[in-house]
Amino acid sequence: MTEHTRQAFAFLQPGDPFPAYGSVSEELGPLAVGGDLQPQTLQAAYRQGIFPWFSAPPILWWSPDPRMVLQVQDFRLHTSLRKSIARLLRAQRLQVRVDSAFGTVLRCCANVARPGQSGTWIVPQMQQAYERLHQAGLVHSVETWLDGELAGGLYFVNIGQAVFGESMFALRSDASKIALAALVAMCRAHGLPMIDCQQNTAHLASLGAREMRRAQFLEQLAPLVQQPAPCWQFSDALWAQLPQWPQRDLLQ
Repeated sequence: MTEHTRQAFAFLQPGDPFPAYGSVSEELGPLAVGGDLQPQTLQAAYRQGIFPWFSAPPILWWSPDPRMVLQVQDFRLHTSLRKSIARLLRAQRLQVRVDSAFGTVLRCCANVARPGQSGTWIVPQMQQAYERLHQAGLVHSVETWLDGELAGGLYFVNIGQAVFGESMFALRSDASKIALAALVAMCRAHGLPMIDCQQNTAHLASLGAREMRRAQFLEQLAPLVQQPAPCWQFSDALWAQLPQWPQRDLLQ
């Protein structure tokens, strides 16, 4: 198919396959419109580097070029965040949990007010879809608990050794950054190379994420989704996995 004969985007019926890479033009919009949010559809989408993003029907499917990606070895553990984590650990005020409050994390992310947006893309239809994926073991939450209360967190899709960051929230200072740092530490412990961040933001760039051409991203993604998934658990010993973490006792 030549450049001149490409469709603007594909129209999908429930159960339809996604269009092949390069078969549609995505310069001004989504890759595809329609389809459904069933677990098998979402899993097929993520395996091809495609994700849903819409605030009202119909469903819109995206595969942006360039793609924002955090290579875990490039994560920037800023000195202030490292000191904050260490201080909270010494005071026994911080606990990181995985999947202990997924539904709450999902709803809190949906309620975050974001610059330039009047609503949320994590609409009830999307929440129900990701709840189903969570039950299937393909979506997880990383939660920052301070003084025994949920203070922030994030949720992500995991297929094989591929990690797709979806959204984060914070009710207290640095709580979402702590959750991301914990996710990076788990990825490094399991040898997972990157976290897909989808869209470029100044916040993600400040933490080490960089844009990557879509073709390169898809090339790196293909073997990752074929590998077995890790067991997502967190312990305080994993903080030492982070770049820039001092090579000495964790709590000193």
